Amino acid sequence: MSSVKEGFKIFVAEDNEWYNKLIIHNLSLNPDFIVKGFFNGKDLLKAMNEQPDVVTIDYRLPDMMGDELLAEIKVNYPQTAVIVISEQDDIEVAVTLLKAGASDYIVKSKDIQSHLLKIVNTVRHTSELKNEIVSLKREIQGKYAFEKTMIGKSKAIKTVFEMMSKAMSTNINVTISGETGTGKEVVAKAIHYNSYCKNKPFVAINMAAIPADLLESELFGHEKGAFTGAINRRIGKFEEASGGTLFLDEIGEMDINFQAKLLRALQEREIVRLGSNTPVKINCRIIVATHKQLQKEVQAGNFREDLYYRLIGLPIHLPPLKERQKDVLLLAQHFIRNFCAENKMEEKHLSESAQQKLLTYQWPGNIREVKSVVELSVVLSPNNLIEASDISINPTDVLPQLLTEEVSMREYNRRIVTLYMTKYNNDTKKVAERLDIGQTTVYRLLNEITKD
Repeated sequence: MSSVKEGFKIFVAEDNEWYNKLIIHNLSLNPDFIVKGFFNGKDLLKAMNEQPDVVTIDYRLPDMMGDELLAEIKVNYPQTAVIVISEQDDIEVAVTLLKAGASDYIVKSKDIQSHLLKIVNTVRHTSELKNEIVSLKREIQGKYAFEKTMIGKSKAIKTVFEMMSKAMSTNINVTISGETGTGKEVVAKAIHYNSYCKNKPFVAINMAAIPADLLESELFGHEKGAFTGAINRRIGKFEEASGGTLFLDEIGEMDINFQAKLLRALQEREIVRLGSNTPVKINCRIIVATHKQLQKEVQAGNFREDLYYRLIGLPIHLPPLKERQKDVLLLAQHFIRNFCAENKMEEKHLSESAQQKLLTYQWPGNIREVKSVVELSVVLSPNNLIEASDISINPTDVLPQLLTEEVSMREYNRRIVTLYMTKYNNDTKKVAERLDIGQTTVYRLLNEITKD
């Protein structure tokens, strides 16, 4: 596989005609290589707009020295690899050229053909890996493009959009709160991949999943021999995220004894690896997420107040799906479309009865539950129209919510109707009978749900 569509381009600058032909012939034995020769530096520079992948240059050309030509290429074509070929085995010159950006320095000898071919193949392999990394980064950035990340048109989600836009334009710390399944990590990634540091690392760690005695090593890293089992030096998440974003998920679960160390790291903008006394400067944006109310955790003594104010930055609260009911169908069709595309299936759609069933459920698992339910419905549906009977949801999770929250009687009525609609498969007549109310009242309450 070549790094460019028309082949892997190699330019050879060598004033000795015999040596020029030798190098070109040797490299041209590979059918993937497109090789072109030049006898001086000026002609080579004129052709550089063809963007070769590799250039080999003789250190002593008739019109300029190798270091001068190397500098010119690196300033204007930094992505091009340059291999310097010389008659002299001068270590000092070689070191200077390598520091200036040369990929390698070769001394002319009887083995130069095999040596040069090995170097070119290494450069080619490295170039392909770089191209793959760039391609993957673009793919990830496209995946988390703002317009593709958060699906919804409700008033509640529009407020989230506004806050995300503010976060993308600055490097302020961000605290994302919301129930489990509302998409906190998705929001964190969207902020990162649409910000100034989008080409830098996004490093995530779930604070609830790391034992308290391992947190310091995970975040700050450790030196070889710092503790039993530390057989090598390991950099921590702060260093991994250098220049990018460190996402601390479930920050509310962090051990209270470690919070002072994290606070100091954030204040001083430096960490010390376990087993070391040398401070390491850190440079990354911090985004945290929690399903808890951190202010209440502070009041309860579970979270340091000074750390809370250091982290809070820009708060973004993700509303539960029951507060953005009109977004349910948009999310459902989005997940159906993606699932069908990933599995090379013809796109499926929701029937009216299926839509009504989705709208009348409270979704305690939020967006994550919608995704799970509709993907299963795609698999269960025998044709391209998903019916209510293809949607498997469990309404029992709604019961504990009905009487534990202080809401209006109107809201209680709507929730009860929603529960019964799910239980009786959207049969409004049966729901009206079971609740001993008119069927028109059921329709009115359902209409109010779709309007909210």
